[in-house]
Amino acid sequence: MIVELPALESKDFLSILDLGSEALEQALALAAVFKTERLKGRPHAHVLEGQHVALLFEKPSLRTHAAFTMAVRELGGDVIEPSSDVAFGGRESASDVARNLERWVPIVVVRTFAQARLERFAAASARMRIINALTDEEHPCQALADMLALIERWGSVKGRTIAFVGDGNNVAASLAQASVMLGMHVRLATPEGFELNAGLAASVRDVARFGATFTEGHDPVAAVQDVNAVYTDAWASMGQEDDAERRAGIFQPFQVNAALMARAAPEALFLHCLPAHRGHEVTDEVIDSPTSIVFDQSENRLHTQKALLAMMSSR
Repeated sequence: MIVELPALESKDFLSILDLGSEALEQALALAAVFKTERLKGRPHAHVLEGQHVALLFEKPSLRTHAAFTMAVRELGGDVIEPSSDVAFGGRESASDVARNLERWVPIVVVRTFAQARLERFAAASARMRIINALTDEEHPCQALADMLALIERWGSVKGRTIAFVGDGNNVAASLAQASVMLGMHVRLATPEGFELNAGLAASVRDVARFGATFTEGHDPVAAVQDVNAVYTDAWASMGQEDDAERRAGIFQPFQVNAALMARAAPEALFLHCLPAHRGHEVTDEVIDSPTSIVFDQSENRLHTQKALLAMMSSR
């Protein structure tokens, strides 16, 4: 399998903002090619031949971990997985870990807590490339898969409107950034006190193109009125389990159910990054409906992460 690989200008992929609008479109186009070729029984492109990619995961993962492992191998490489207690357990500084790894591997995929920690890790290495597989603040790999799933249904997201209902978390941040970069309007509805970080909200408005708008509010019904897609996520993210019961009471009015979806446009799509807590942020009738594309999103993690790795390899 031979494909033309556009290169990323940024050394690292810590945020959707590191792509820029042109590279974002190129990554999604390349992911579509990889997906088509895989469906034809041609999954292999040998751009990582003879190379290893390190996976450093402090947080648990199904989709991200499985998809990156398969992506690396289908690109001809292999993975190493230093345990999180060795990589981030205080045995040595994260900077020293990075300086060791750069002698062996060209790319490291990191799933950790604070974005600042990831940024320090990336800054410690001049040549090793870092991919953000999730932090508390941003989840750019998920946003890539989300955009591909929507483009597959609509052809283009430009001019469409998506509502995110729930916590102004990492998924909401990266979704909003990617959406407005491609010209899609975003409405965010959160309980008071759970808004998107002010700096991240400003970044969304700064990168909007094609007249895309980003609005925030606290009314889920108003947010989903006539939208083309509705997105939600868990009310308590990883690391917030001890606060889950309190959050459940606060977020109950933001549950995505049939009544809320009825306010959206006819045939509006439903998205969720998974894992879903059925009966909490979403009901079975919504997540299992014909307009739910949650498993398309999940499948596309492989293809978009494969495209990202391939583009990094061509720098």
